[in-house]
Amino acid sequence: MTKARHFALPLLIAVATVSLAACKGADKPETAASSAPEGKPGVTVSDARLVLPAVAGNPGAAYFSLENQSKEMVAIASVAVTGAGKTEIHTADMKPVDHAEAEPRTTLRFEPGKVHVMVFDVGADLKAGSETELTVIFADGDKVSVPAKIEAMGAAAMGGMSEAPKP
Repeated sequence: MTKARHFALPLLIAVATVSLAACKGADKPETAASSAPEGKPGVTVSDARLVLPAVAGNPGAAYFSLENQSKEMVAIASVAVTGAGKTEIHTADMKPVDHAEAEPRTTLRFEPGKVHVMVFDVGADLKAGSETELTVIFADGDKVSVPAKIEAMGAAAMGGMSEAPKP
C-alpha cells in the first residue's frame, strides 16, 4: 500500500499540472491557421454578392470583382459560398469552365451576362438582407474570403436588367 501512495502522489501532481496548463492555454487566443488572415499577395476581392434563385431549388448566382494588382496572371480554380452545396464558374454563354484567369494589373468582374458563379443547392438559411462568406480559391491553393451580401432576385439584384411588366 505504501508503494501505491508513493507513485500516486507524483502522478496526481503531474495530472493536476497538465490540467491547469490546459486551462490557462484556453485563455490565450488561437494562433492556428483558422485565425490567420487568408489572402493572396496583390489580389483584392470586393463587391461580393449572392443573388438567391427566384424559385427554391433552382441555382442562384454569385458576383464579385477581383483586382489583380500583381505582375502575374492569377488563375481562379473555384469559388465557394458558405451555405451552398456546390458552385461552378460560368462564361457569358452559361457554359461551365474549370477556371477563370485575371490578367496582371486588371480587374476581372464577375457580373450578370458575363463571367459569373452559378450557386447550386442554396441553403434555406441564406436569406435576402443577410450575409454569407464567399471564398475565391486559386490554382496555387491560395484563398481570399470576403463577406457577400445576399440579395433577392430582382431588377437591382440583376444589375439593372428589367423584369417583365406585370399585367
